[in-house]
Amino acid sequence: MDSNSKVVVVGAGPVGLITALGLARAGVEVVVLERESGLVASPRAIVYYGGVLGGLERLGLLDDTLKAGVRSTTVQFLVHRTGERIRFDHDVLEGRVPYPYNVNLGQDRMAEIALRHLLRLPGTEVRFGTTVTGLEQDADGVTVIGDANGVPLRLRAGWVVGADGASSRVRELLGLDFEGTTWPERFVATNVRFPYDRYGFADANMVIDPQYGAVIAKIDDSGLWRCTYSEDAALPVETVHERIPEYFAATLPGDRRYELVRYSPYKMHQRAASAFRSGRVVLAGDAAHVTNPTGGLGLTSGLFDSFVLSEALAAVVRGETDAEVLDRYAHDRRRAFQEYASPVASALKHLVFNCADENVLEEALAGLRRATTDPQLRAGRLMISQPLQTPSLLIPAG
Repeated sequence: MDSNSKVVVVGAGPVGLITALGLARAGVEVVVLERESGLVASPRAIVYYGGVLGGLERLGLLDDTLKAGVRSTTVQFLVHRTGERIRFDHDVLEGRVPYPYNVNLGQDRMAEIALRHLLRLPGTEVRFGTTVTGLEQDADGVTVIGDANGVPLRLRAGWVVGADGASSRVRELLGLDFEGTTWPERFVATNVRFPYDRYGFADANMVIDPQYGAVIAKIDDSGLWRCTYSEDAALPVETVHERIPEYFAATLPGDRRYELVRYSPYKMHQRAASAFRSGRVVLAGDAAHVTNPTGGLGLTSGLFDSFVLSEALAAVVRGETDAEVLDRYAHDRRRAFQEYASPVASALKHLVFNCADENVLEEALAGLRRATTDPQLRAGRLMISQPLQTPSLLIPAG
């Protein structure tokens, strides 16, 4: 096969691997390059909204996702100070959407599933321990320059997808700005074994409190839960592990005995690349845009990038449509992030982690309470991911 019809995907996270899978299923030769020695297991995103499940099913991933994850049918808001619980059941979505539930699953597990499916297909390759250090573009393709486990790399491709995360080397090599802000707090994502469900927690929970706010969700059926909370970013990141017991001592119910399985501290941002396409290089996922994870719109946005990009790019590679379709991808996905994902995630973060004004908090809680008795309002709140979708770019409008 002509090397200029090959696509190189940089980054073996869920977005990179699922983009590669979409391309491979469309008959495109694809190589994934990942700087780490294997899939990254640190706790990160966890929720897959019903809106993305259709895309996973089209790629053949949904059955394995459902087997590995937790089907979540309730979202609960818990006011830490008062103990008030406000529950949104997904039963209101029955008959309205194809998938009236969410799935909770660590993104490392999703990456494992996607990798397994990808490597079953012909014309696919994943190279770990490979760092990209340069990109040389011309009219016909891109030469990717790098280091593959100590061996110099020069790899020719027709197109490159940068899906290499918030600190994207691809984005840096393109000279693109990463516009936006960084929050003054640090998030600490923990995987813990603790019987939250015995104490009235739903499969997905947002604990509202300016000091002890958290997002808590069940990851699997083995008793593993994700608890993500925030702390002042001025505190030393090297001693995060020393402060974790303090947080759980102040927040866990019952006997407070828990097992810390894994943890990951990270900065929170609201940023987007100044452009999502530069010549024959296209960005997706966190390489293109990052948001604080409250509400689960980060990976959700990235998956919607992946679904529409892999379809459009495959059509370009096969000569079925003009490359201009990738400009529309870049425009539409950037707008979806800036106009919806980022402001909605920021508002949710403020409610869960920062709402110290009693009047503002009561107004927000009143809105949540109304939704429990108004099916239409509750359905709208539960379909939070719907406005993030971009329809197929290959279907003419109208």
